[in-house]
Amino acid sequence: MKVGIEDICFYTASYYLDLQVLAEVHQIDVEKFYAGIGQEQMSMAAPDEDIVTMAAAAALPVVEGQDKSAIRTLLFASESGIDQSKSAGVYVHRLLELDPACRVVELKQACYSATSAIQMACALVARQPQQKVLVIASDIARYDLDSSGEPTQGCGAVAMLISADPKIMEVEPVSGLYTEDVMDFWRPNYRGTALVDGKYSTKVYLKSLKHAWLDYQQQGGHAFSEFNYFCYHQPFTRMAQKAHSHLLKQVGASLSAAEAEAQIADTLSYNRSIGNSYTASIYIGLTSLLENAEHDLAGQRVGFFSYGSGCVAELFSGVVQPGYQAHLHKDYHQTLLARRQSVDYATYRRLYDYPNPVDGGEHAIAAETTGPFRLAAISQHKRIYEKTAS
Repeated sequence: MKVGIEDICFYTASYYLDLQVLAEVHQIDVEKFYAGIGQEQMSMAAPDEDIVTMAAAAALPVVEGQDKSAIRTLLFASESGIDQSKSAGVYVHRLLELDPACRVVELKQACYSATSAIQMACALVARQPQQKVLVIASDIARYDLDSSGEPTQGCGAVAMLISADPKIMEVEPVSGLYTEDVMDFWRPNYRGTALVDGKYSTKVYLKSLKHAWLDYQQQGGHAFSEFNYFCYHQPFTRMAQKAHSHLLKQVGASLSAAEAEAQIADTLSYNRSIGNSYTASIYIGLTSLLENAEHDLAGQRVGFFSYGSGCVAELFSGVVQPGYQAHLHKDYHQTLLARRQSVDYATYRRLYDYPNPVDGGEHAIAAETTGPFRLAAISQHKRIYEKTAS
């Protein structure tokens, strides 16, 4: 029995900042961003957008036309949690009008947890093939102003329906795993922005890739020569290029520079414009590959390396299914990216500095998002979500 991704769709926020603007403010060469980290734009959430509204918007095209009673589980992966108790997925469950007979939980482990959700979903479907699992990854990446992480901000969500009818991709069962307790990136409860040791994080990322690959081989995984493409977690797209170069050295592959680049190039397109979306980035990368490849990918094997700071890592594979193109949301995604509004630096600061009320009062939030859902208010510490007219 095949188990895997039946449908996949992503969403990002209404605004974006071109990194040319940030370069001018900091008086540095924009190529430090465009070429140095491989980023051109970063999506910026409007005040009435958050991980819930983006998650529900990403999932809406996936659940439309589905028998919602078959979706018995919703797994919400995020490191941008809005509540220490209630899963953000419960809000999404209501907004999507899913069946009450559904389990909903939130998973956290930095940028890795969406991969854990997929593996858990595959196990649930294998046990009860008539059921489906909705996996959603949604995050807003925020760093301190004027820090090295500032140009690697962004936001986005991706929704995947896992089922025994994987029209997009079969997820293969073998995984390589690696965990090590490190402090390369973290965000204590009392902080709104993350703390990061960038150089150390890159070092741990690459170390984790090596060990996850070695474990994958020990578990009976495919040889490198059996892979056609690779998707990596992308805190910035240049990291995926560094990672692939590292893996090539690890396995002793004799590929030309052009051949090596061809294995990852199409996975980078969307993230270059969206920025860092934490848990969602690797699967936005998969969507980018499926929608931007110039030839049919049916039967092609894709390797995935998922890294979560802190750290947990996993390497696994999937096989693209025949006829997958008919089930993509390419036009929706490209329209979504094209309709975002470019902002100047003053607007960027307004969005960045928008207050997060903690006094328990009545705080209505003006409508700005162009998406189908919005955060309408925070009232007595309660988040109030609503559908928009979009």
